[in-house]
Amino acid sequence: MNRSLPALCQAIVSCRRCPRLVRHREKAAREKRAAYRNEEYWGKPVPGFGDPRARLLIVGLAPAAHGGNRTGRMFTGDGSASFLVPALHRAGFANRPESVARVDGLKLNGAWMTAVVRCAPPDNKPTRRETATCRKWLVLECRMLKRVSAVLVLGKIAMDGFVIAMRSAGHPYPPMAFRHGAEYALPCRFRRLFVSYHPSRQNTQTGRLTARMLDIVLARIRRRLAGG
Repeated sequence: MNRSLPALCQAIVSCRRCPRLVRHREKAAREKRAAYRNEEYWGKPVPGFGDPRARLLIVGLAPAAHGGNRTGRMFTGDGSASFLVPALHRAGFANRPESVARVDGLKLNGAWMTAVVRCAPPDNKPTRRETATCRKWLVLECRMLKRVSAVLVLGKIAMDGFVIAMRSAGHPYPPMAFRHGAEYALPCRFRRLFVSYHPSRQNTQTGRLTARMLDIVLARIRRRLAGG
């Protein structure tokens, strides 16, 4: 593989290695949600998105069936996007507070968004085998993002998936407990891991994750990056 992010993104989009995920993402693209019945769904694996010179890596779980699987971009066109991207904008990591389509003009400043699984899974629950199969994409992505020095994981599955991926790449990550607001030193060039609840509607509409809670985490990341 040509060791470039565009080549990696194209390889991800072409992947069909998990039959259950292929069936689910393509079924969702055919049997569209009524609100999007006139749209053409992406219906393929979703590559990472953002600034190739990113210093912050944001890791989520997987695209949503009618979010990233519809729009073809991470954290775009769903409830999680409508909560996360305004927070990134407030923190200076995004040029606009909305993420609705690949052509909406959104640009990330010093940040890259990705996920541990690239296809929309049924009930947002990938199997262990599917997560393991997708792991190589995250490992390759991390190798190519040379300037990253802080990682934000969104949810426990994202945290576990990222840590296991880095251990598989030879980094001796110690045991780390999932807790919103936690911060861990990392034994590699990424330096620091920051932890947040996932910005799913299940969390944001119940108050488990508030805008202020996420703003506090992002402000800490900003201070850490500013301090070198």
